[in-house]
Amino acid sequence: MVVNKELEKLGFSPTSVKLGVVEFADELDFISLEKIDLALQKLGFALVIDKKSQTTQQIKAIIIDLIYNKNCILKTNLSDYLQEKLHFEYNYLSNIFSEVETTTIEKYFIAQKIEKVKELLEYGELTLSEIADQLNYSSVAHLSSQFKKITNISPSQFKEIQPNSRKALDEI
Repeated sequence: MVVNKELEKLGFSPTSVKLGVVEFADELDFISLEKIDLALQKLGFALVIDKKSQTTQQIKAIIIDLIYNKNCILKTNLSDYLQEKLHFEYNYLSNIFSEVETTTIEKYFIAQKIEKVKELLEYGELTLSEIADQLNYSSVAHLSSQFKKITNISPSQFKEIQPNSRKALDEI
């Protein structure tokens, strides 16, 4: 909404504004892109034009949507899901992502899941078993082991020291 309002203030009419992607009916010239980039930077956003960075941002947006809006419910595995959404071979997507982010898609996916686990632990409304089920972990033991591997503490230790221990989505 923020991006859409800012673009409208600048006199642009995007055809679509979704997480990480803005589409226009016509191609924009360099001056328009610069104008948009400056306005977005003031809001803490960045304009991504190069195709590799753009594809990486799309992968991140899909993973975040999957975890935060769809509770990790996958009918297929992550690689097939990304291929279906982006219409590229997974190896191509994986290579681009690793080149731009210096980590793998799988590690990014796990890091995002762990942040979601932290969020759910902080809320304190679900048991660890319910969290494991919600985020499509095969077992509580698998969730706990992955959590400890990423954070160096167990989920129960996290619950004891939880204030200010989560990362913002863009810091993962």
